[in-house]
Amino acid sequence: MFELNHALLGRSLLNIRSLSDSELAYMVDLAMALKARKRAGIRGDLLRRMNIALIFEKSSTRTRNSAAIAVRDEGGHAEFLTGHDTHFGVKESVADSARVLGRLFDGILFRGYRQSTVETLAKLSGVPVWNGLTDESHPTQFLADMMTMREAFGEVRGRTMAYVGDGRNNVANSLMMGCAKAGINFVNVTPAALFPSETLVAEARAIAVRNGCEIRVETDPVQGVKGANVLYTDVWVSMGEEDKKAERLALLRPYQINMKLCEATGNLGKDLIFLHCLPAFHDNQTDVSRETGALEVTDDVFESDFSRVFDEAENRMHTIKALYVSALCREAGF
Repeated sequence: MFELNHALLGRSLLNIRSLSDSELAYMVDLAMALKARKRAGIRGDLLRRMNIALIFEKSSTRTRNSAAIAVRDEGGHAEFLTGHDTHFGVKESVADSARVLGRLFDGILFRGYRQSTVETLAKLSGVPVWNGLTDESHPTQFLADMMTMREAFGEVRGRTMAYVGDGRNNVANSLMMGCAKAGINFVNVTPAALFPSETLVAEARAIAVRNGCEIRVETDPVQGVKGANVLYTDVWVSMGEEDKKAERLALLRPYQINMKLCEATGNLGKDLIFLHCLPAFHDNQTDVSRETGALEVTDDVFESDFSRVFDEAENRMHTIKALYVSALCREAGF
């Protein structure tokens, strides 16, 4: 019997700071229990008659489908909304839309550009709001990453993650803060031009102190990945930054995760996994990679035995389901 934590009822998730250290661990425990429930063939009703609005300004494969399936698995309904379907933020202000949608839906998941948009939704809608990605933060991704690490290693405290690539994007920001809360050593391996915010690094380091882990920023890829148990990367050009493509490729070519860099960890073949939030440009099967070749990761790493990228992608659904259930389900447990 998994007991639900009713202190999380009605709660939004706007960034990883929204969860305490213990709540973060609990959310992964809940996601793992829900995954086991689904694997056992149980389609429950923890979200029976609940309606979730999915507001998407940015395109998506994993977040959109994970968010929709997560509520349907437990008897609820998801309504997908884009700028083509509504007046959200264009003909009608975000504030007015929030007050309308909050009267119609039980919860809102937002994926878009500004952090201020998801914060306005949470402030004015009167229902739980979950950040499915903004330019600043990607908390649902970190929950899936931590769950995947738990499945690979059991205990994650004391492990080391090296993130290699664009060190100031939303994924890197959430990984740094999440690892500090989980007691995971985190190394942001990135060129100086893409260093994360000094304020964010200082905040993460303060959290890391209480959890006995370390937050570092390194420019040298070989030095930065030494001792890593997890190598993590993301696309080099984020959505909305396409005009910086040539600049980013030139800057980040030395930061590609390939087998040579995996060997530099000292853990290849014994205690190493590879993660990527996807999509990934690892071969010549996309419009981008047919032109450029492999970018942030080579195909042999992406397709290796130690790659956990598709476990990680599946876990997006289980962790989003955990957010829904923790915020909306009033039952004692399941």
